[in-house]
Amino acid sequence: MAQFEFQTLRRLAEGHKHVDVEATDLVGAIAALDAQYPGFKRPAVDENGELRQFVNIYLNDEDVRLGSGLGARWREDEISIVPAVAGGLLAL
Repeated sequence: MAQFEFQTLRRLAEGHKHVDVEATDLVGAIAALDAQYPGFKRPAVDENGELRQFVNIYLNDEDVRLGSGLGARWREDEISIVPAVAGGLLAL
């Protein structure tokens, strides 16, 4: 079981900050989340099944892009999904 922690994606999970899912890898977990909360997959994964450029997923505080990607496996871990935030003005 994995516990997903949402930041700004809470609205897609009916306001829940944490959601438990049963899966053996991130692909399965995202599919389970999409089944439970229809529309969840679209902002996280592109048409090719790849993690979207501006979405970060951490498995126990480790960026999955630096490891096994969406094929990352786990047992009892915490997964955080954090959309990248950009913009603003840098004043010098």
